[in-house]
Amino acid sequence: MNPDQKIIVPLDVPDQAAAIALVEKLPQVSFWKVGLELFISTGPKILTELKSRQKRIFLDLKFHDIPNTVAGACRAAARYGVDLLTIHATAGSDALKAATEAVQEGAAQAGVQPPKLIAITLLTSISARQLAFDLKIPLELPEYALSMALMAQESGLDGAVCSPQEVSQLRETCGNDFLLVCPGVRPTWAEKGDQKRSLTPVQALKAGANYLVIGRPITAAVEPELAWKRICEELAVLA
Repeated sequence: MNPDQKIIVPLDVPDQAAAIALVEKLPQVSFWKVGLELFISTGPKILTELKSRQKRIFLDLKFHDIPNTVAGACRAAARYGVDLLTIHATAGSDALKAATEAVQEGAAQAGVQPPKLIAITLLTSISARQLAFDLKIPLELPEYALSMALMAQESGLDGAVCSPQEVSQLRETCGNDFLLVCPGVRPTWAEKGDQKRSLTPVQALKAGANYLVIGRPITAAVEPELAWKRICEELAVLA
């Protein structure tokens, strides 16, 4: 896989017209992320639109509920034929196991490939201090992220979402078959924004990430096409 195919660009826009405009502005991008705002605004119409353009889709809805509800949501989402789907690890192992069965069932019913189900270990906007003081979790942040990833792996999930700074430890512990998706990746020339735990794209891939989610450095750039090209050129050293 070429390094540029490992970049997922989020469609963090409020409606379908803005999403299509961004997709048309960046025709080289093959993998797009649809999150809560856009999916709630458009429903599955945006997924149909992306699939008609032969794009890969990361449906990032971060399910977090009781096992039965999570299973129902995963079963429904799997029917869309998306490539990646997220669930919070903190939903617990029963919900994670129910979700893994449900994506297989939903995909089989629709005659599509099941999505890779990946767990959110800890939102990349949360710092070590917030983990301790706001969430009252006594573990060190890397240890907490690792424990969430291991629970997801033991529950049958395909991978995890983690910050770039946890990638190397997760890769070493969870092995090469476990997908690691990293948001919060920032080129040296981009603003960090609200990402507290960041690396550059080259550093994150070298550390063992399979996919990088890179949003504002591309989408908020004055010339998004040039920002995309610049990141791809930086990653070309890894090809």
